[in-house]
Amino acid sequence: MVGFMATDNWFYGNKPISAAGMQREDGGFTLVELISVVAIIAILAAIAIPAYGEYLTRARIARTIAEIRMLDREITGYKTEYGHLPSSLAEIGQSGLLDLWGHPYEYLNIEDGDIKGKGKLRRDRFLNPLNTDYDLYSTGADGESKTNLNAAQSRDDIVRVSNGGFIGLASNF
Repeated sequence: MVGFMATDNWFYGNKPISAAGMQREDGGFTLVELISVVAIIAILAAIAIPAYGEYLTRARIARTIAEIRMLDREITGYKTEYGHLPSSLAEIGQSGLLDLWGHPYEYLNIEDGDIKGKGKLRRDRFLNPLNTDYDLYSTGADGESKTNLNAAQSRDDIVRVSNGGFIGLASNF
């Protein structure tokens, strides 16, 4: 008999035919291979998505720090030109400026302001005022803040401290 072999496989051209008579395709993927690829993609996504979220948070913080530095320069320029600090951010043309979380920047004129007592002043962990000239900060992602930086609502604030000597995340101060 022509084409008979000692094994259970027959050949049709160059491709083997199984004993059941079905031609084997070499170009497709098995279900196990497809499931393996999907599992690998899921694992990579589980790693990448939180990392991307952390990257976005760091980028928002960096941009907010840059905007506070810009506001700091504008306030300093205003004081140089007029001899006193502005009473609000509107005086320097920045009343509508929002941080990247959609919250307005907070400004309090301490040096020239009419502050009754020191209840409104932001304070460090030793309850000392953060600045002697003015407070400028963002309330951060949660949009909430307390006068004391140790408060949970203030830990994500981006603050200007030591009269501009430090500008950054309140939890890093």
